[in-house]
Amino acid sequence: MKKKIFALLLVVVMMGTLFVGCGASDQDNSNDANDQTNDSAAGKDKVVTLKWVMVGNGMPSNYEAWQKNINAYLEDKIGVNIDVEVVSWGDWDNRRNVIVNSGEYFDILFTDVGRYLSEAQLGTYYDITKLVKENASDLYKYIPEDYWEAVKVDGKIYSIPTYKDSSVTQYFVWDKGLADKYDIDIQKHTTLKDLTEPLRTLKEGEGTAPFIMDKVGLSGILTMYDGMGAELEPLGVRIDDETRTVVNVLKEEQVMNDLKTIHQWYKEGIINADAPTLAELPTYRMVFMAQGWPSAAKTTWGPNMGVEAEAVQHTKPVLSNGTVRGSLNGIYSGSKHPEKALEFLQLVNLDSHVRDAFYYGLEGDNFKYTEDGKVERLNSDWSMAGYTQGTFFTVTPIAGEVDQWEEVKELNEQATGSVLLGFDLDPSNIQNELANCRAVWNKYKSELLTGARNPEELVETVTTELEAAGFNKIIEEAQNQINANYNK
Repeated sequence: MKKKIFALLLVVVMMGTLFVGCGASDQDNSNDANDQTNDSAAGKDKVVTLKWVMVGNGMPSNYEAWQKNINAYLEDKIGVNIDVEVVSWGDWDNRRNVIVNSGEYFDILFTDVGRYLSEAQLGTYYDITKLVKENASDLYKYIPEDYWEAVKVDGKIYSIPTYKDSSVTQYFVWDKGLADKYDIDIQKHTTLKDLTEPLRTLKEGEGTAPFIMDKVGLSGILTMYDGMGAELEPLGVRIDDETRTVVNVLKEEQVMNDLKTIHQWYKEGIINADAPTLAELPTYRMVFMAQGWPSAAKTTWGPNMGVEAEAVQHTKPVLSNGTVRGSLNGIYSGSKHPEKALEFLQLVNLDSHVRDAFYYGLEGDNFKYTEDGKVERLNSDWSMAGYTQGTFFTVTPIAGEVDQWEEVKELNEQATGSVLLGFDLDPSNIQNELANCRAVWNKYKSELLTGARNPEELVETVTTELEAAGFNKIIEEAQNQINANYNK
């Protein structure tokens, strides 16, 4: 009998251990306990190893040498060693699903706008609201307050935002040689309507569609609306609307005007006829619209096309939950070393030696420093994705190139913050309606956003079907939640 009782107690203890290992549902209580028992109990002199899982081009070929080098520095600075797993892009979704759903141990996990909200709500990440101010105070002060607001879930901070091109600015990107050939003063053309005449000139001169789109279409025309994380583009609040009124974005005047313009382009053959079904964009395009910053024309867009490119700003920079959540790092709710993880992430962001090591690779192998303190790449072998790690603004610039990070920083500082920063729509009461409305939108969005059909007629069709699927209920629920949140 005693043996049976002992066995039963053992099972109970083991089950409790399993539940703890899968993360905590009561974040406040579990975090307080972790603060008291994890890093502090380990002792200040003990070196701890942190596991960081991120996405990229797979593990670097010189990972062991790089790890040995960076760990010597980290150990001396903060008593930490780092074990990085770089998951390839193709395996990322499956790998992270296994990690999150199985309770596999990690300390830090890269996440983004498509996953962060649901994962935070499930209890995957540690509530660092208080801890980040205490254990990474320099980092908390360095990253602008709007960014911290943008990553809050139910008023709590569950991740470190990557302070980079986290605001969105749309540009028209031109093949400069082609613009010069037809004597087009591209700086004069800053709106879609402005582009019509020069695009006609290019079409007549080159004999082909100059504004190539794929089936995603010109979704950038919806940039000025905050979608509240609903994943339904026709739903939104204009980012600068202080009344925070939820609207059918497709019926907004500026959006409709832009839709009419691209429809005119499509009818005239300025846009390729197969745009609504084209799966992948060609490498070269005469003119296109893209998110970025001015010098990206010289460092990215032009080189990718094999031409000299020039960018003309189309929209003002805007900042929202969605733009900030493009790159985040969360600490596991069951991490044994949350304080050290925060201390480490502070170093990754603010110590240029550490930042360069993660961004460029192993000094002497992947890159070297020039006499004037800049960086010279020795090869393109480094497979970690720099945007997943930390701020761009402490990365040492490359010798002979424009300091594009200063441009990005300036755009961030100019950005208009959404009136809904920090707010996420709670979908609990409208799950079915959201699913049905997304199905409606997915049915029509390619034809609408590529200009293939008359927008005045199609928007009416879309709206009718959205409303039949519960769109008005979604708008009402969203408005009620916003009012409750901001009229306290």
